[in-house]
Amino acid sequence: MSSDTLAKASAAPDVPEHADALRIVPHRRLGQWTAAAAVLVLLGLAVNSVLRNEAFRWDLVADYFTSDSVLRGLWLTLWLTAVVMVLGFALGTLLAAGRLSANPVLRSVSWGYVWLFRSIPILVQLLLWFNIGALYPQLFGVRTVNLFTPVAVAIIGLTLHEAAYAAEVVRGGILSVDRGQIEAAQALGLSRWRRWWRIVLPQAMRSIVPPAGNMLIGTLKGTSIVSVIAVQDLLFSVQLVYHRTYQVIPLLMVATVWYTVVTSLLGVGQHYVEKYYARGSERAR
Repeated sequence: MSSDTLAKASAAPDVPEHADALRIVPHRRLGQWTAAAAVLVLLGLAVNSVLRNEAFRWDLVADYFTSDSVLRGLWLTLWLTAVVMVLGFALGTLLAAGRLSANPVLRSVSWGYVWLFRSIPILVQLLLWFNIGALYPQLFGVRTVNLFTPVAVAIIGLTLHEAAYAAEVVRGGILSVDRGQIEAAQALGLSRWRRWWRIVLPQAMRSIVPPAGNMLIGTLKGTSIVSVIAVQDLLFSVQLVYHRTYQVIPLLMVATVWYTVVTSLLGVGQHYVEKYYARGSERAR
């Protein structure tokens, strides 16, 4: 046998003669499939119970789902959510700028605001603003009870509350941008405004959008708390109906389904906004 033949024989791996009969058998995850089957069975039982339970009165849910009073309450909920988010993030951005400022006074005031309004529950804040007339009967020559209507109290209370959280969201997004990129933009001679608009903001939005989307959904649901001060939002509207008809569960299901529909649509919108700002990164894939 030649040396070349010996070298090839020694280099070839030991392969059994019945290699063609071998096959790869995937690992059997019996526990996972058993757990999945159990979850599906429990989910099916729950759905069946909800659909077949006559106490839900799905016929009444369908009747009141698009009633005028419910739709008016839904519109106020959506309008209030939009106003609070716009004003909250506008004020929150100013607070975030204060937190990042080199001025110790601005840093201290901004930090104090965030600390205070994150410490007080939103219900307590609304009740305090609702009863502000006990402290200041008149403001700017106008009776406080006329100046602070329930809707105005809801906007003020929710906005001040959301601004404290928005400030931290914006501040975290700005801090997530690599400092080296800002220094590179300075070296290129870009103005401060162009640095923020073209360099900092697009990258910061990758970190701002996810928590901001969660805040939007949370604010939509959180507006239901304004029913305690007689603001006729979605929840208060269905409460007025079931106080008259005594059909508590069906009317609560009307509100539940509407909240679910709107939050689902907002979640879809958040997904596409996140995808837009994640272009060029691994998260966009």
